[in-house]
Amino acid sequence: MLDQIADVGRDLKRGGYSRHGYAKPELELRHWFVEQAVKRGLNVETDQNGNLWAWWGERGDNALVTGSHLDSVPGGGAFDGPLGVTSALEAVDLLQAKGFTPRRPFAIAVFAEEEGGRFGVACLGSRLLTGAIDAGKALALKDPDGVTLAEAMKAAGYNPDLVGKDDRTLGRIGQFVELHVEQGRGLTVPVGVASSILAHGRWRFTFSGEGNHAGATLISDRRDPMLPASQLVLAARKAARDGGRATVGRLVPNPGGTNVIASTVDVWLDARDTDDARTRAMVAEISEAAHRAAEEEGCGVVITEESYGDTVYFDAALRDDIAAALGGVPALPTGAGHDAGILAAHVPTAMLFVRNPTGVSHAPEEFAEQSDVDAGVRALAATLEHLGS
Repeated sequence: MLDQIADVGRDLKRGGYSRHGYAKPELELRHWFVEQAVKRGLNVETDQNGNLWAWWGERGDNALVTGSHLDSVPGGGAFDGPLGVTSALEAVDLLQAKGFTPRRPFAIAVFAEEEGGRFGVACLGSRLLTGAIDAGKALALKDPDGVTLAEAMKAAGYNPDLVGKDDRTLGRIGQFVELHVEQGRGLTVPVGVASSILAHGRWRFTFSGEGNHAGATLISDRRDPMLPASQLVLAARKAARDGGRATVGRLVPNPGGTNVIASTVDVWLDARDTDDARTRAMVAEISEAAHRAAEEEGCGVVITEESYGDTVYFDAALRDDIAAALGGVPALPTGAGHDAGILAAHVPTAMLFVRNPTGVSHAPEEFAEQSDVDAGVRALAATLEHLGS
């Protein structure tokens, strides 16, 4: 089914796809999902946080829920997010074709702004649902054009006044299973299950100096925030040891002129490691290097934690039950965050992975063989039948 949305949100500049929360391409995909769900006899509703729910039969408590997200990172691949949604729809096709009807409430969920590609906080829809982020803080988040989440939701037809923890909707979920393309080189067979998610977060480093003329200002007279910003990039690489991951993927100088010494530079750090202590220690080492570099250049630095999630261990009983039902597929950890990771603190949660032979993700080269995609659909259908009987 991915071919049906292959032309939506193509990014001609970066390659791949840019489908950000509440922007036109993502809204088009939401409309497509609603149409596809209705064709299958599912009843679609939107919760107060902009997440979509397609119910097979009556909604109710102890629901079996599957799904993922439709948004992307800037210039992302075709599989991250949408594969979990299309696979859920195709799994319903397989189950309906064999005459199966779930004996418990069943829904496909599509979570809003999972990547944080527009407003900077990952898993925003599931964080709001569970209360993992304050509603006021979330609504005040701004995209690169200065549009707040509240404004974007209102423009898309959603009521931002309703945003916040949703105990009623969360309380309906009995088990959640998310299918996702694997995002490393950890899976050598078509399908596996997730064991855990690395502790990870995002930090913004704002370096402040003195804006000035690139030609008229002597090197000795400069307080250039680009220097400590660049040293932060190197410090991140140095600090990422023994399986840790530290990445600077975004750096924004202000005002951003070629012949202008920047007055401020914002740098975003993504840091991940096997547990909270290791992740925090890595960020502390990078932060110390940033302060030292800023001081040497006569600059200031302010560090803001924008989001954080501790290590997630998926429900062991559910994981083992699914793995056994699928014939003993392997379990593996992942360094990527997911809505399933946010929900795991509240409900029994599991993940299925589909093999990614290149190991590339969050890039146009992200890939899965059609035969593996089909295997993932069959595995999800078998899982839903097993859990929903």
